[in-house]
Amino acid sequence: MKKTLLITAASMFALGFCVNSYAISNPISKIAVVDVPAVVSKSAQIKALQKEQAQKIEDLQKWLKVATADVDKQQTKEGKQKLLKKYNEEYAKKQETISKNYEQKLGAIDKSISSTIAQQAKINGYDVVLAKGVVLYGGDDITESVAKAVK
Repeated sequence: MKKTLLITAASMFALGFCVNSYAISNPISKIAVVDVPAVVSKSAQIKALQKEQAQKIEDLQKWLKVATADVDKQQTKEGKQKLLKKYNEEYAKKQETISKNYEQKLGAIDKSISSTIAQQAKINGYDVVLAKGVVLYGGDDITESVAKAVK
């Protein structure tokens, strides 16, 4: 029993020593940090998407004014309710379409920015890239080179 315990303890010590030696001999050579919100705010793709979204919302509001005026023109209560129901359904569909389209485009832009960050890291020889907000100290800031590459 004591032999088994002694052998297990010695094995664990040797394993720990080997892992520690490997970690010391193979340190992470280069770490970069990126201010992701700064890259996103400078992105022409994001600005174009925001402009497109604002235009779609403006168009939807114009449509809503026309629909409201059309409902107000109805003489009977039944006619107003029927038309209001129709326009409410149509409005919900339009709003959902706009939201889905925005989310899809935003997801594609997010993937593009992530890919650009990875490419810039590889080009400059970085092993690890962290968000600038989570790093207290250290790391090379590659925000500007990423922002230029994202366009």
